[in-house]
Amino acid sequence: MATMLALAKSRPEAGLWQITAPVPEIGPDDVLIRIAKTGICGTDIHIWNWDDWAQRTVPVPLITGHEFAGRIVELGRNVTGLEIGQRCSGEGHLIGRDSRQSRAGKFHLDPETRGIGVNEQGAFAEYLRLPAFNVVPLPDAIDDETGAILDPLGNAVHTALSFDLVGEDVLITGAGPIGIMAAAVARHVGARHVVITDVNPTRLELAIQVADVVPVNVAQEDLADVKARLKMREGFDVGLEMSGNQAALDQMVENLVMGGRIALLGIPPGKSPVDWSRIVFKGITIKGVYGREIFETWYKMIAMLENGLNVRPVITHRFAAHDFAQGFEAMRSGAAGKVVLDWS
Repeated sequence: MATMLALAKSRPEAGLWQITAPVPEIGPDDVLIRIAKTGICGTDIHIWNWDDWAQRTVPVPLITGHEFAGRIVELGRNVTGLEIGQRCSGEGHLIGRDSRQSRAGKFHLDPETRGIGVNEQGAFAEYLRLPAFNVVPLPDAIDDETGAILDPLGNAVHTALSFDLVGEDVLITGAGPIGIMAAAVARHVGARHVVITDVNPTRLELAIQVADVVPVNVAQEDLADVKARLKMREGFDVGLEMSGNQAALDQMVENLVMGGRIALLGIPPGKSPVDWSRIVFKGITIKGVYGREIFETWYKMIAMLENGLNVRPVITHRFAAHDFAQGFEAMRSGAAGKVVLDWS
């Protein structure tokens, strides 16, 4: 039996472990992908830390990881439209086909969704089995490193394109990698002012390197002063909440115009108190965002990358796969953007 190196949650405790595992056997509707690059995600950090969410969600043992790029090395007998040797990334949400949402083509809303590297065997390995339906071919203009972060870029694109941004003033709370990429997307599609807030100066500095944005450390500067400096008369038109921080959401509500719109991607821990009367009286629209629209978001972000969107500077650290512990330490330190592991 052929074997491969992989990273697995082998025990119900903090950490991941390098293991030798069988190369996956594919079914008639699957492909086998030789992994080239993988990205470390915030979800992977939760799994490493073995927090309450991970304990409730992740079966042990499990090969983790869901951000990847590679090449197809084997096709199931029913697979058409793909080729051996084709470079690809892929949608990590494995959907059912029986729900109303799925049958209507709203695949990202399917309640039976399972995630590779979270519920099913994942991409932190030399090989990944993936349904052919989930494969996203990569054009030559998108290198493997960028291909490995299309999953989180898709979260940013889905969130940013939730509302019309052309000529609008946009407030982004949370300068993590997804927030920074959302800022780059907002500028790319025609937003006027894009302000991104955080309390981590390293991430705010990274935001400047990646996108034409106004960084604001809210521990040192008041948003009212920022609005005055930018000659904004009423407030922000659109808010993209990426932090999962209740204080950030409250601040966003206060600084939006009447009738403002908020897309929520950040997940607050547990239950949070919300001043719903303030939201009602300001006529604010709130949209919850999860994952990517399958596959509309993929089409949009690939088109933007081919048309000049550049998010590659958000990758700050690169490690060989066997140095994965250093990669996770960089992510957990809060001093990194995206971290990419090389499986070549």
